[in-house]
Amino acid sequence: MYTIGQVSEMFGLPISTLRYYDKEGLFPGMERISGIRKFGDTEIEALRVIECLKKSGLEIKDIKQFMDWCGQGNTTYPQRKELFEKQIETVEAEMKRMNRVLDLLKYKRWYYEQAIADGSEDRLKAMKPEEIRTIYENAALPD
Repeated sequence: MYTIGQVSEMFGLPISTLRYYDKEGLFPGMERISGIRKFGDTEIEALRVIECLKKSGLEIKDIKQFMDWCGQGNTTYPQRKELFEKQIETVEAEMKRMNRVLDLLKYKRWYYEQAIADGSEDRLKAMKPEEIRTIYENAALPD
């Protein structure tokens, strides 16, 4: 069993966030000893999933729905699976967008390394080197 302070440290979360999650019903079976929250393995695993879903862009109300489904047993497996499929699509789309951003940043870093070495942008403005063209074109795509 872990105290709220230990869990806060483990996950790098403020204690207030853990209290909020508890208040929202995300730890339905949490044990309390003399009113003090005690986090067991079940709550630790739930918190891993909660934080994953939160980082994937899911709102607390939707995470609560997922936790409610978990409490309802195996009849909700299809809904849970669908939720994860949707979040995978969301995260993959965001990763694709961020990779385009990263590509443009890398291109601009290369560009300015060359400009610094040349002392100007003149040569660079006249060409786009073959080894960087794919990165540049990918980065220039609109969202």
